[in-house]
Amino acid sequence: MSVLNIKHLLGLRGVGASDIRTILDTSRQFREILDRPVKKVPSLRGVTVVNLFFENSTRTRISFELAEKRLSADSVNFTSSSSSLTKGESLLDTLKNIEAMKIDLVVVRHKGTGVPGFLARHSDAIIVNAGDGANEHPTQALLDMFTIEQRLGDLAGKTVSIVGDVRHSRVARSNIWGLTTMGAKVRLCGPSTLMPRNREFFEEVGVEVVSDVQKALDGADAVIALRLQKERQEDSYLA
Repeated sequence: MSVLNIKHLLGLRGVGASDIRTILDTSRQFREILDRPVKKVPSLRGVTVVNLFFENSTRTRISFELAEKRLSADSVNFTSSSSSLTKGESLLDTLKNIEAMKIDLVVVRHKGTGVPGFLARHSDAIIVNAGDGANEHPTQALLDMFTIEQRLGDLAGKTVSIVGDVRHSRVARSNIWGLTTMGAKVRLCGPSTLMPRNREFFEEVGVEVVSDVQKALDGADAVIALRLQKERQEDSYLA
């Protein structure tokens, strides 16, 4: 199994194609475990993982918990509403207290953009971003990329359209960075008010922005449909 060039998974922006390929290929090997009668391997035996979730989550949290258990890690779940945060403890204090218990990896989900990066700068543990604000959600994007490859083969040369509320979607941003790094062409489609503020930057890396849904679908190999991210909207974006 290849070794990654990155210690933390904070986002897919800046992550090299070789690292993404290693993650996707390793995921394919572990995916086969789910088809076995006993869905468990000792790969992470002796590793302690803390799931540090500050936002409500069902699918992401359960996915991480199941993956940890199936890889034989010792996992602990953190709930902010019943923690010392309610008594005024800071995020950094919480991390240091948990880290003192000799943990190896922290999976963090937070409404604040940049929180995983902040924790990585102040921790010796490996930090995995399970979604920070409207910034990135790299693990979900990697799952999307894995699914597309399972269906269509190599990502290089494929056209993927991302349709909907791109502006507030952290998954969309991670998909943009990951897909373009792997050689795919990305189209964004939605009302102008739901397009990212820095759309010019995405256009510079080859991302096409269109407003017509039919144009976005024409010639697309895969389509990622995004819901309205109401929990992250601060205004009305649809007339």
